[in-house]
Amino acid sequence: MSRADGTLVTTGEIAVIAFQRRLVHPVEAVWAALTESDQLAAWLGPGTVEPRAGGDVSIRTGPEGRSELQRVMTGRILEWDPPRVLEHEWLQPGLDVSVVRYELEPAAGGTILRFTHRRSVTPGATGGRAGWHAYLDRLAAHLDGSPVPAWADRRAEVEDAYGEAPLGGT
Repeated sequence: MSRADGTLVTTGEIAVIAFQRRLVHPVEAVWAALTESDQLAAWLGPGTVEPRAGGDVSIRTGPEGRSELQRVMTGRILEWDPPRVLEHEWLQPGLDVSVVRYELEPAAGGTILRFTHRRSVTPGATGGRAGWHAYLDRLAAHLDGSPVPAWADRRAEVEDAYGEAPLGGT
C-alpha cells in the first residue's frame, strides 16, 4: 500500500485535499470503478452515480460494521466527461462547500488518477486525508483483484502520518 501522499492546502474558507496516484489499469477500468454501482460498493461504499451532468450521486461511506459512524453522501454531478473527469458534490453535515473531483489520464501501462476534495474549512479541516488515503488504497486493491482492506483499519494505519485523530469511538 502507499505512503502518506495526500496534501492539504487551505485558502481562506476552503480546504483542498489532493492525491495523485498511478494505477496499473487502463482508464476505462478505473472509470468503471468510479461510476458503476457494484464496483463503487467494493471500495468506497454502496451507492449510485447517475451517468450524466446534473445526475444524482448517493454513496454510503464509513467503517464497515459501524453504522453509527457511516454517512450517506449525496449530491449532483457537476462535470461528466467519460472516461476522463467526474466531479460531483459531496454533501455532508457541517460543510457548506464539498466537491469531489476525479481526473484520469492515460499513462504508459496504466492511469494517473488526480483526486481532489474541495470543502469548507471547519474545526476539523485538517482531517480527511487519512480517510481518502484509505479509500484510494481500497480502489487500487479492488482494481488489482486483491483483498480490499477494511476502511477503518487502513485509515488507522495512516492517520498518524497525517496528524489525524482516530475515528470517534475507536
